[in-house]
Amino acid sequence: MTDVTGLPIPAELAARARELLAGRVEPVPTRDAATVAIMRDGPEVYLLRRKATMAFAAGAYVFPGGSVDARDTDQAVAWAGPSPAEWGTVFNASEQVARGLVCAAVRETFEESGVLLAGPGPDSVVADTTGDDWESDRLALIDRSLGFADFLAGRGLVLRSDLLKPWAHWITPEIEHRRFDTRFFVAVLPEGQRTRDVGGEADQVAWKRPAEAIELAHRGEIFLMPPTYHTLSELAAHDGMAGILAERREIVPIMPRAVEIQGEMRLVTR
Repeated sequence: MTDVTGLPIPAELAARARELLAGRVEPVPTRDAATVAIMRDGPEVYLLRRKATMAFAAGAYVFPGGSVDARDTDQAVAWAGPSPAEWGTVFNASEQVARGLVCAAVRETFEESGVLLAGPGPDSVVADTTGDDWESDRLALIDRSLGFADFLAGRGLVLRSDLLKPWAHWITPEIEHRRFDTRFFVAVLPEGQRTRDVGGEADQVAWKRPAEAIELAHRGEIFLMPPTYHTLSELAAHDGMAGILAERREIVPIMPRAVEIQGEMRLVTR
């Protein structure tokens, strides 16, 4: 059944939506991406506001994340926790794609927040990533002069895939000019680690209770894209992190689609 409470489509995309529905244009292909909702006691979630100059989701409050880099599928990445094959089963993806998604989730989280889901061994995690040497590595990862596998190897670390909880799978609507096939994860802020004040693509960051972020969006004080809003709503349904981490999730792809309702183009999820 069509969700008639869907979001109105901006005028600049409504014409494209009609062209797509008529079969006169083709949607652009998607790029694999990963994003991580970092949680701490409260529970609170870490959000970044994307710079107004960004080509995609400008001004939106989002979780740390980004596209899979070709080197994220490097089998040299030291790994602990559920294997890429196991993650592939969770996300209905190939082992190679799953490896890239998990590596991108950990790499992008470090790049955009300073939080590193890795440790010297399978039962440990880095306690502090705030020194100048860590910042140098973070910047080198961002400008791609340092590969993620080399970064971990240089520090004698292993990626801790067990610190990630799979949460959702969202695909950018076909009406958009930039499209991503994004897997959402949840992770707890490791003990001792601190988030950075701001990342490279963000101009503001904040820790917010999920319900508080939703209320701010309702008041028009912050902008949340539908997948972020939906994820925050799901997180807000729990009293604490224990419930969030214990929730059993069935990961199915969600791709909002354009429909015309009483002459208005709207975006619906079913």
